[in-house]
Amino acid sequence: MPGRLVLVATPIGNLGDLSPRARAELAGAEAWLVEDTRVSGRLRSVVGASPPMRVLNDHTGPAKLAEYAAELAKGAQWALVSDAGTPVVSDPGAALVDVCRAAGVEITAVPGPSAVLTALSVSGFFGQRFAFLGYLPRKPGPGREVLAPYAASSLTLVLFESAPRMERLLDLLFQVLGSRRVAVCRELTKMHEQVWLGLLGTPPTEQEVPRKGELTVVIEGKRVASRDKEV
Repeated sequence: MPGRLVLVATPIGNLGDLSPRARAELAGAEAWLVEDTRVSGRLRSVVGASPPMRVLNDHTGPAKLAEYAAELAKGAQWALVSDAGTPVVSDPGAALVDVCRAAGVEITAVPGPSAVLTALSVSGFFGQRFAFLGYLPRKPGPGREVLAPYAASSLTLVLFESAPRMERLLDLLFQVLGSRRVAVCRELTKMHEQVWLGLLGTPPTEQEVPRKGELTVVIEGKRVASRDKEV
């Protein structure tokens, strides 16, 4: 059989969100490619299978990627998962997919959980046109460079951040984008899920949003004043 790599979206918090098709693909895979074996190991009890796990993270170099692609090209049947959510979105899977496609490996995907789309949905902001910016650079200067093109944009923005860095992020967003509506989504689908809605420039207190956990932040696009149509 030809080699096959299936990209499987996994729960972002609640393990009950694993779909039947995802469960079947994971159970049938000869091996899993994972970011962290400790995190992905929790899926084994849900799936009811214990395939070997290979590591694919930010430290995986070109030589290892080529090795994985070569095994798949020879007929291996593997599943690729991220720590949470949809593979390739803010994780290192894209490089492997690119190498595997060039090697003639069949690539398919099982859609499912995504923190980006979940946060966009619960924010209530315009979702037809949006930009996902992932994690901004740690230093303010490069962060401003990423945000600057959106200062006058009507696009809704979605990005990731850890809760302890929330105030720095919201301050930077306010400096570059001005006062706009923002949704801070913390621990989505988990027991302590929380969605805080407010304005940039007026960050939530620690009592309102604890500085613990993972955040998905959604910023409303710049509102454009409607113009009267010429008659």
